Amino acid sequence: MMSNGKATYTVDEALISMGFGKFQIFVLAYSGMAKISEAMEMMLLSFVGPSVQAEWGLSAQEESLITSAVFIGVLVGAYSWGIVSDNYGRRVGFNFTALVTGGAGLLSAFAPNYLTLIVFRFMVGVGLGGGPVLASWFLEFIPAPSRGTWMVVFSGFWAVGTILEASLAWLVMPAFGWRWLLTLSSLPSFALLLFFPITLESPRYLCMKGRTNDATQVLATMARVNQVSLPPGKLVVGTHKSEEDEQELDELLPVASESVEPIRDRNEIGGLNAVLKLLGPNLLRPTILLWTVFLAQAFLYYGLVLLTSELSNGNRDCGFEDKEAVHHVSHVTDRNLYKSVFITSFGEFPGLFLSAAIVDKIGRKLSMSLMLFLSCFFIAPLLFPQSDGLITACLFCTRLCISSCFTILHIYAPEIYPTAVRTTGVGFATSVARFGGILCPLVAVTMVHSCHQSLAILIFELVMFLTVGLMGSFGREQYQLGDTKLQRKKIPLPGLENPGLSGESRVS
Repeated sequence: MMSNGKATYTVDEALISMGFGKFQIFVLAYSGMAKISEAMEMMLLSFVGPSVQAEWGLSAQEESLITSAVFIGVLVGAYSWGIVSDNYGRRVGFNFTALVTGGAGLLSAFAPNYLTLIVFRFMVGVGLGGGPVLASWFLEFIPAPSRGTWMVVFSGFWAVGTILEASLAWLVMPAFGWRWLLTLSSLPSFALLLFFPITLESPRYLCMKGRTNDATQVLATMARVNQVSLPPGKLVVGTHKSEEDEQELDELLPVASESVEPIRDRNEIGGLNAVLKLLGPNLLRPTILLWTVFLAQAFLYYGLVLLTSELSNGNRDCGFEDKEAVHHVSHVTDRNLYKSVFITSFGEFPGLFLSAAIVDKIGRKLSMSLMLFLSCFFIAPLLFPQSDGLITACLFCTRLCISSCFTILHIYAPEIYPTAVRTTGVGFATSVARFGGILCPLVAVTMVHSCHQSLAILIFELVMFLTVGLMGSFGREQYQLGDTKLQRKKIPLPGLENPGLSGESRVS
């Protein structure tokens, strides 16, 4: 690009020119470790709840609150860390999230009573609320043409975390108990702190803050590590827009049109101004839709995780009046629980491959709708009592589809927002989603314990169908489907001074 006769380039042009190299591999590994940590802290809820209930004689409602407390914490953290990272930088945000998650997770292992455990798990949730910060940080280092593929790879670390936690629980819980499981599960968060000093701030974020010299230094370091050269000229933040772009924006976001003024004060990025932009005329409708879909997806995904253990524990008392028979069934179930969770957790991997195969071929919305329809089909047999093997098979297939849908949603969500409000926007959506996590134990735990398995499954089916209906309310996606490949469109989003940083950030 030329500006006043001088060669210039944008962040996206620099990222594309250097490609995916050694530096991006480090960013992927670091972000992946954070994803593994998050998955382990979430997955352990399937094991800790039943164990704590048995040890402390808790009711079904008290056991549910252990899970709900984590999601209430995430509700607070997702909002807080999004604001922090948009104002003070991605690095500051994810450093403190790792510190809070690891510290509170370790302290949970030493909780002397139920109330203390609830408080510490709430703080773990606050730390886990910073997950979108790492996702945005990773996304902003990746060249636009390959961003969709690498976001799926990044999501794969969640699957690795679920498998690791299921394996760890299988090895640790029978011999050492839930306290050791909590202790070992907190270690990945502390590993992030060890490598924090060598991480760099997002050059995209630095540009949005007007710190182009710092962004240039970061890009130069990346180019040196990747053993390539930066484009000739000076790093700039573009300001051009076309009438065609504005028309495409109206089609993408079917809301009231509004003249867009570029950001002139870099200090207005993030914070209250970012929240106001999310609730402004240009972004209000897609924001509300995204919140609702995130809530439903979180309800479904985490509900299925809890169902895996509860269908092996909570409903075993149903139909038995003989206490000795109940004790025998529970003993057999304890031996099979870890195997069932381990097997169903592997459903995450084919879900990732499936999402990678279809996300760019048939589109985000159609992909998510298809996965939800398949989920309805696979979970339907659980409306009636089934054998352990069939229960595991149904939950494996359902989790495969739901995890695939959730992965695609996490790819689609950042595409809706401009860089200036991206982590705040996705953070808010993640925060609202935690209401689904708060509510799902009432269905997956309490109802199953109360011998209402069929009603619980019906609720999951209903949420799936309603979510499919919401998919059609989103506007046109940021690309069009060609005969043989996707044609990316550079579509600026409201409130961005640089259409290169918005349009180029769309996934091809």
